[in-house]
Amino acid sequence: MVKIAFTASDAQVAQRAYERLTSQYPHVPVEQADVIVALGGDGFMLHTLHGTMHLDTPVYGMNCGTVGFLMNEFREENLPERLMASEEEVINPLKMVAQDGNGLMHNMLAINEVSLLRAGPQAAKLRVSVDGKVRMDELVCDGALVATPAGSTAYNYSARGPILPIGSDVLALTALAAFRPRRWRGALLPKGAKVRFDVLNRAKRPVMADADSRSVSDVEWVEITSDPSVQHRILFDQGHGLEERLLSEQFV
Repeated sequence: MVKIAFTASDAQVAQRAYERLTSQYPHVPVEQADVIVALGGDGFMLHTLHGTMHLDTPVYGMNCGTVGFLMNEFREENLPERLMASEEEVINPLKMVAQDGNGLMHNMLAINEVSLLRAGPQAAKLRVSVDGKVRMDELVCDGALVATPAGSTAYNYSARGPILPIGSDVLALTALAAFRPRRWRGALLPKGAKVRFDVLNRAKRPVMADADSRSVSDVEWVEITSDPSVQHRILFDQGHGLEERLLSEQFV
């Protein structure tokens, strides 16, 4: 029988689900598991994936939160059978390297997106380079982000960025409330591209960088690349994998 480790967010509904499931099914510590069952919303799913990526253990999420694009429907019955029949998706995160105003370097991984956001009342001014070539001398905006296909339905989609097919070797570069160039929507980039944002006039127009809700304040520059050396394994109920979810999202 598949060895299951259960984890849950701090939300009451997730904690109650954890109590019910652990009373019904044998479970083991995370380090000994064949599969990790994460109970919560998408935020907790991202937290679990980041925290367990060194184990190379697939994660099966069940929705006990408010957002659940990466989660499966919560049901107590037949869990081992659902796990055995599930579909696996393998995704690569983004690697963010950022230098702050004190010269300190920050390295983070992001499964959904890396975003730059203005940290003051005035719009940010960013210089955008791709693979070492300046593509935009000055982007005036509330911010910009680079999203993976798996994260393209999250913040990226809310910012009117494109939904990317899960198997595509493409990243979305999306502007947030672009002022100049007026209404610039962004670009589609090869998965192997290196994107760099340089913050212009940082003292007057400070910018923060965020990688899956982990932030660095007062950044001078940020470089973003896909990291194929890291693989996150996510399980979905049969017929409800990421490809189907991304397609369904576009025909709502």
